[in-house]
Amino acid sequence: MAKRLDKSKMKCNKPKSTPDHPTKSHVVKACADGKEKIIRFGQQGVKGSPKGSARNKAFKAHHAKNISKGKMSAAYWADKVKW
Repeated sequence: MAKRLDKSKMKCNKPKSTPDHPTKSHVVKACADGKEKIIRFGQQGVKGSPKGSARNKAFKAHHAKNISKGKMSAAYWADKVKW
């Protein structure tokens, strides 16, 4: 079983890789408007695609509404880190 995260020791808006997590590849402590939230994102073992590729454009188009929600959404972080 993976070790538990201590939210108080994590830095705001600094994504970290989670190689030991069974399904998610990254975690971030998202901070915005005085709120803090742990967000796990990204499929384990899957890489994004180069900018401008068809796969890259499809991801951004499919998730555009959630990406626009900002730092408190997993799609925002997946777009920023993996894509």
